[in-house]
Amino acid sequence: MNVLLQGKSVLITGANSGIGKAVALLFAKEGADIAIVYHNDDDDARKVQKEIVAMGRKAIIFSGNLADSEFCEHTVLNVVKEFGTIDILINNAGTQFPCDNIENMEEDNIRLTFDSNIIGMILLTKAVFPYLKKGSSIINTTSAVAYQGHEELIDYAATKGAIVSFTRSLALQSKPKGIRVNAVAPGPVATPLTEKTFGEEEEDLSKPPFERNASTEEIATSFLFLASDAAAQMTGQVLHPNGGIIVNG
Repeated sequence: MNVLLQGKSVLITGANSGIGKAVALLFAKEGADIAIVYHNDDDDARKVQKEIVAMGRKAIIFSGNLADSEFCEHTVLNVVKEFGTIDILINNAGTQFPCDNIENMEEDNIRLTFDSNIIGMILLTKAVFPYLKKGSSIINTTSAVAYQGHEELIDYAATKGAIVSFTRSLALQSKPKGIRVNAVAPGPVATPLTEKTFGEEEEDLSKPPFERNASTEEIATSFLFLASDAAAQMTGQVLHPNGGIIVNG
């Protein structure tokens, strides 16, 4: 049986639930060893770890704040110590605080959103970058709201737009080194985060794809494509698994 990521080592943030979890499990199924970074909820992280180990792959977990550069550097050193290298970095962690009036937005929530969604992403990538080599891949999670905007997620949408620019700029810098940098911009997805913040009910997956939110497993396949050799000519690009939303970019 051929697998796409045999022998690869992967670092994934926010992989204790949602899209990150789906990506971690799919990548493990395709032969990769997985390092998971998460902010809290140890029980969920350990469950994902057990599922990966049950597939015969290595799995290690780290809890901490990605906006802390020392945590990023310490985590990367431990991943390299355990796996020997890092081949693929998935920057997926994020948070959001809906608010329908900018006058009511809380400063602490704005700063936390930027720390979690883009500052932590840059700091972790900075720590990982010296260990990447020709053929390595970085994949960032952005969102359709980076292109459409969202009336209740002003700061969140701003961070997702920043991720698009970060992806394109880092791809330019990384080309001479043979490192590919891309992003995935999902549309509406049924995840624990969206359910928590918007109170969405569980999706009816029997409906045709364009009549419902995507499942996390449906989004994960875009990450797998970008991480695989099939995407050898893809860098500085954004994939849009969004159910048919037309966006520019």
